[in-house]
Amino acid sequence: MAVFFKGAFMLIGVAFIGECIEFLTNMVLANELGAHGMGLYMSILPAIFLIVTIASMELPISISKFVAEQEEKYHRDMLRFTIRLASLFVLLLMAAVALLLPVLPIFHHYHPYLRWLIIALIPMIAFSSIARGYFMGVQQMGKIAAANFLRKIMQLILLVLLFHWMEFDVQMSIFIAICTLVGSDLIVLLYLFHMFVLQMRTLKKKEHAPMGGKEIRRSLLSVSLPTTGMRVFHAVTNAIEPFFIKWVLLKSGMTEGMANEHFGLVAGVAFTIGFFPAFIAHSLSTVLIPTVSEAYAKRDGIKLQKLLQQVMMMTFLYGLPAVIVIQLFSVPLSTLFSHSAAAAVYVRLLWPYFLFHYFVIPMQAFLIGLDLVRDALAHFIWSTMVTYCLIYYLGTNPQYQMAGVIIAMNTGTLLIMMMHYLTICKKIEISLVLRKPAKHTF
Repeated sequence: MAVFFKGAFMLIGVAFIGECIEFLTNMVLANELGAHGMGLYMSILPAIFLIVTIASMELPISISKFVAEQEEKYHRDMLRFTIRLASLFVLLLMAAVALLLPVLPIFHHYHPYLRWLIIALIPMIAFSSIARGYFMGVQQMGKIAAANFLRKIMQLILLVLLFHWMEFDVQMSIFIAICTLVGSDLIVLLYLFHMFVLQMRTLKKKEHAPMGGKEIRRSLLSVSLPTTGMRVFHAVTNAIEPFFIKWVLLKSGMTEGMANEHFGLVAGVAFTIGFFPAFIAHSLSTVLIPTVSEAYAKRDGIKLQKLLQQVMMMTFLYGLPAVIVIQLFSVPLSTLFSHSAAAAVYVRLLWPYFLFHYFVIPMQAFLIGLDLVRDALAHFIWSTMVTYCLIYYLGTNPQYQMAGVIIAMNTGTLLIMMMHYLTICKKIEISLVLRKPAKHTF
């Protein structure tokens, strides 16, 4: 538990600094791109993140789980096999993306070189994912924290320098913003690759035991495939959601320009403000996956119960004050990004979405550690279906419009949080109020 809290607090501290940097980054983007440009930027990001999700193959999760559950003598063979597997996958994915992107209509409104930028991002993500997964599994959270910080600070530095020195039109400005994102990932890859090479040299000097490629592949893919499926489903819905919401707003009576602007206010302003405290949830999630995996492998019910109690309490202690502060200071916070009065209204309406989201992130990590990835995927599917139905029903109503969309999003997040929580309690055999003593084994 001491290792868990040490890693968690380290990641939380660095993540706080990183979120402050990202806050500044989004302010720069909002000021440079404007409401219309920010809407276009936020519309294309989910599509890029979808490709990033596929490229990572969720190796950080599957490798960290493998490392946490297996003895160190098997790590070297696993890493060598994973590098070969990732290399083959990267080549196939780059070829597929190169053929697919030119025919996708969503890229037609953006700079033509954006497609090649996305293709170049694929190997960066895939190989950095291997290093991330290993360092997560051996609880070397300092390296993960350093990589996360590098990514944030380098993107901000590149943005400020480029926009300060030169002026661009909206299309080129969006392309430059994506360039800084890819450039920061390249710097992270170089850092992680260097640290990973040093770690591999250390492993070569230690006891080594062979492990069959078939067994390694089964262990990794049993986690990677369903987790990637869940992430891809989530990424696909996120990629579709901007266009679906704007289509719904058009049916409600808004013009195309108004719909794009209001979506930009929600995605570029409200989400930036509301998800700022989520760095704590993501930090907890990173440490939880190997910790829960190790406890579950040992069938340590008491440790799992304590972990769940402590994570829920920590989330409540920061989540509730966070949404209260967001409510009280919604106007001055939203004014940092936009002078539209609607931005502050959307920030206030979305408080349930933000609060429930803080709980969903660590609970999803718990489900992965408990080998319940398929359950997590089913929860996402059900909650997304409910959310999309409500978005259409409420969002197309001229009386609600974007407010109706937000009500639907709040409902969907509450639903997935409850499904995650009930499934975890059932799996580790603990009462819903977290007071029934868990068994030592189950």
